[in-house]
Amino acid sequence: MIFQLNTPLLDGCVLAVLEQGDAYGYSLTQHIKREIDISESTLYPILRRLQKEGCLEVYDKQFQGRNRRYYAITPTGRELLDDCRRSWLDYTDRVGKILSGGTRDE
Repeated sequence: MIFQLNTPLLDGCVLAVLEQGDAYGYSLTQHIKREIDISESTLYPILRRLQKEGCLEVYDKQFQGRNRRYYAITPTGRELLDDCRRSWLDYTDRVGKILSGGTRDE
């Protein structure tokens, strides 16, 4: 069974990877694709939006005669990532209770 990932969850995944270190778009996509089926065409709009919202900084770096665009998490991005983690833990706890046949209030 495949579950759909919504935008806030994808934002959290991108920020969590970048928390480990700066990355260029293709390497970031490959890192996430190891765990989640995602395309570059899905990832790049997320990166642009997170940059516009002040969650990412962007810089170019030369590699083999070409520029690579690198993404780095900002303090605002770290705050959003912390919020995402708290929400994710709460959400998975609630869904886990339901799926495990947890108690019902009547």
